[in-house]
Amino acid sequence: MLLNFAPSRRQRRGFTLVEMIVVVAIMALLAALAAPSMFSWVRNNKIRTVSDSLQNGLRTAQAEASRRSRQVVFSLTDDKPVKTADAYTAKDNGNNWAITTVALLGSDSAVSGASFIEAGILRDVGANVVIEGPASICFSSIGRLAKNLDPGITGADCELPTADKPVRYDIKLTDSVDGDRALRVTVDLGGQVRMCDPARTLSTSQPDGCAATTP
Repeated sequence: MLLNFAPSRRQRRGFTLVEMIVVVAIMALLAALAAPSMFSWVRNNKIRTVSDSLQNGLRTAQAEASRRSRQVVFSLTDDKPVKTADAYTAKDNGNNWAITTVALLGSDSAVSGASFIEAGILRDVGANVVIEGPASICFSSIGRLAKNLDPGITGADCELPTADKPVRYDIKLTDSVDGDRALRVTVDLGGQVRMCDPARTLSTSQPDGCAATTP
């Protein structure tokens, strides 16, 4: 005996027009609810990317100064540094960063003179991110901040901060809107580099906040 397994007319029925409209409406509603969060995430991710690159560059400069027992200068620049110490100019709010050793006093040899160490990109995806901070800072041979009014890089001038207000770089968007989370990278006199949230005050409950001494 043959069994008839053909689906019934009811089993073959697809979605009705009303059901499809309901599904599309729900998807549109969910997309509309998610759009502001996604928009805010993209903007804050730009700030975070630039801040991470800046922090990494500063930590590299501090570590290289200690490792080489040489004073080094960290600079922001709009140039794309190559492996020569005189190939870039320090500039506030630069698009890139570069690290170079400072020439020893009275040196006239390639070993004792300035030498390029490393460079990095700051704003490859964050064109509307602004960095407020010094164009250059210098680290001593033991990794502490150092004063040097002529570290050998065009436009560079390293000043020391006050004891209760370390060097700081504020990173934010030029077209700031509600929901943006600006960040700050600080360097204290001892050379410690730290990223923090300037909208919060450092405490046990807010470990990502900035110290109250850096308003």
